[in-house]
Amino acid sequence: MTDKNEQAEKRTEWSEDRTIMANERTFSSWMGTGLGAIGVAIGLKAVFGAFEPTWAAKLVASLFLGVAIAIFWSARSQACKTYARLHERDIEATPTRNYTMLASIMTVAALATGIILWSL
Repeated sequence: MTDKNEQAEKRTEWSEDRTIMANERTFSSWMGTGLGAIGVAIGLKAVFGAFEPTWAAKLVASLFLGVAIAIFWSARSQACKTYARLHERDIEATPTRNYTMLASIMTVAALATGIILWSL
């Protein structure tokens, strides 16, 4: 009976490791979704470049940049919350500071894209 309990415990530990890895993949997917929103913002500027008034196209593009930033930070928040509930066993999980650093870098990139769009 003890052997079965040990096997069950090991399977539970592995399931936490799998959940941590799934959390990292989900974070990565949300970063990609945010980059997609930045791509839409750039595309709007390209498609509506000659649109009058120009501020309207820039405003809509800026909304997508804001959505991208919200996605980045929401993904970071959810990834950190999930990670806090789990304990790694046989894997080395990504530290939460990496989530924060990546969300920060992506935010700066989105803001820089907005500055460039408004200066065109």
